[in-house]
Amino acid sequence: MSTSKIKNAIHENFIRFLQQKEQYENRLSSTFIEELRKIIEIEPTLNITELHTIACIGEQEPINVTSIAETMNLSKGNTSKITNKLLKAGWVRRAQLNDNKKEVYFRLTAAGKRLFAIHDELHIKEQQRMNDFLDRYSESELELMKRLFGDLVDFYH
Repeated sequence: MSTSKIKNAIHENFIRFLQQKEQYENRLSSTFIEELRKIIEIEPTLNITELHTIACIGEQEPINVTSIAETMNLSKGNTSKITNKLLKAGWVRRAQLNDNKKEVYFRLTAAGKRLFAIHDELHIKEQQRMNDFLDRYSESELELMKRLFGDLVDFYH
């Protein structure tokens, strides 16, 4: 097969991969939200970015808007909107450090901590699922994939 045909096949498979990944994430998100409704007994109205913001806060609390934005590669304005929504919904609370009364930091509330734990558990399951999938490849193939996905991140950055 010619290089051109191989490149076209790679592109077609990549597009199909993105479509299937989106469908999978939608199913996973729906399942996750249903599980949350059962466990937390409130109506979560979170999108994936808001959920990952809760995870970011849970991993690094106390954390300010600037650090959240940098960690998540979001604008500070967008991060402020997200944290305000999470604040109003009761997932996070404002905090100040003893030595800096001016700057606002965020911490998770009890409900936010429960959500964070559930989200973390889901990520562990997904990581194991990916590891099981990758077991079929040799170390050299895994190195190529690592390079490929790193290059794709740079390509779409």
